[in-house]
Amino acid sequence: MTDIPGVRPVRIGELVRAQDRLTFIYLERSVVHRDANAITATDERGVVHIPAATLGALILGPGTRVTHQAMMLLAESGSTAVWVGEQGVRYYAHGRSLARSSRLLEAQATAFANQTTRLRVARAMYAMRFPGDPIDGLTMQQLRGKEGARVRRLYREHAERTGIDWARRKFDPNDFAGGDPVNQALSAATTCLYGIAHAVIVALGAAPGLGFVHTGHERSFVFDIADLYKAEFAIPIAFDIAAAEVEDIGAATRRAVRDAIHAGGLLGRCCKDLHTLLLPDEPDAGDDWDTDVVQLWDRQGNADSGVSYADEEVPW
Repeated sequence: MTDIPGVRPVRIGELVRAQDRLTFIYLERSVVHRDANAITATDERGVVHIPAATLGALILGPGTRVTHQAMMLLAESGSTAVWVGEQGVRYYAHGRSLARSSRLLEAQATAFANQTTRLRVARAMYAMRFPGDPIDGLTMQQLRGKEGARVRRLYREHAERTGIDWARRKFDPNDFAGGDPVNQALSAATTCLYGIAHAVIVALGAAPGLGFVHTGHERSFVFDIADLYKAEFAIPIAFDIAAAEVEDIGAATRRAVRDAIHAGGLLGRCCKDLHTLLLPDEPDAGDDWDTDVVQLWDRQGNADSGVSYADEEVPW
């Protein structure tokens, strides 16, 4: 519970569904606090109020200080806080989930644990990325080959469109400024997508580490989901920013990505795509964000918790 006089915790029914929230807000060199049920960001220019219940992800860059009360409000509101490094390139940590139900998580784990269903989900991801390309019967190696050729072609096409000299994708997460302008913009744009994908995944209660194409990393599923949208939201914007020769590539790219994902309704698409991938028989299902029920597992069907089963007849 909050310790602020006259302010009660946010009730689940008052929260905004994941697909209807703001995408992300990036802050750096500011103090993050709370004022009632709003997050405040304070720097030398003044104070900005951000309604916590409508926020998808709060991306915290260098120089930010966050109060205990601010983190309590973000947790109560199901807003994901993501800590990142300079220019938003390096990821450090994230906050809690909006979901109370484990239904999507269980569906993800079930699909992940079986090679047949894992391949089904991976093929569905490639089909989303490259609609119209035949993928039935292709192995993962063949799918990776088609993806590599398609992405390289996208890079060449946007380089020709913008007049950018393009060699290859090259970046060092420890040296953002060391890359050429287009690679800097690509790093900034993909980091924004990673933050959004991570926020949606944890908001819906899925596991960031259980990927279907990527594997072995704590954010494998984040990379999977972000890849669905790179061709639309990251690559063209990065080449446009590089061609514009702006002074602050990271900031300009973040603003352009923010505007594009808002105009394109990315949060709603991302939520729907997650359900389509993990619950293909009910792609229009809700995200169960307000289901707050604990049950006990049983082979014959789940049992209610909070009940004494001491007098139950034991089958042995």
